[in-house]
Amino acid sequence: MIGERGIVFVVDDDPSIREALDSLLRSVGFDIQTLASAQDFLANKRPDMPSCLVLHVQLPGLSGLDLQQELAKAEVQIPIIFITGHGDIPTSVRAMKAGAMEFLTKPFRDQDLVDAIQQCIERDRAVREQRSQIDDLRQRYDSLTTRSVK
Repeated sequence: MIGERGIVFVVDDDPSIREALDSLLRSVGFDIQTLASAQDFLANKRPDMPSCLVLHVQLPGLSGLDLQQELAKAEVQIPIIFITGHGDIPTSVRAMKAGAMEFLTKPFRDQDLVDAIQQCIERDRAVREQRSQIDDLRQRYDSLTTRSVK
């Protein structure tokens, strides 16, 4: 079933990377949307389902790190995996401190990316389930009536 394993958003300005990741991730059962920029991601309506964002660090305009910051400000909770061809320690530390789940330097093994995505999707699924249970409990609590004690 489409989306059963979650949806992966890939944001990379290199069309060959988007195509390669699209092919790889579809072959292992993920639903995928590829986008060329951070602005495209922000403008794109995302389905309400477990998801993961595979994000290139160096993007024209709004960088991957800037997008991560914008999502945090907007309280959009989506697990992020950064990919880059020019990784350095300060950039990876900044990304991880801001909540990134993984930071992969190109070229990376396909299986490393697939494993990281599976972990992100499962984490997002668990967070969504927990939020749903909390919302259900709040609704039940709000529906209780006040009873007078004699």
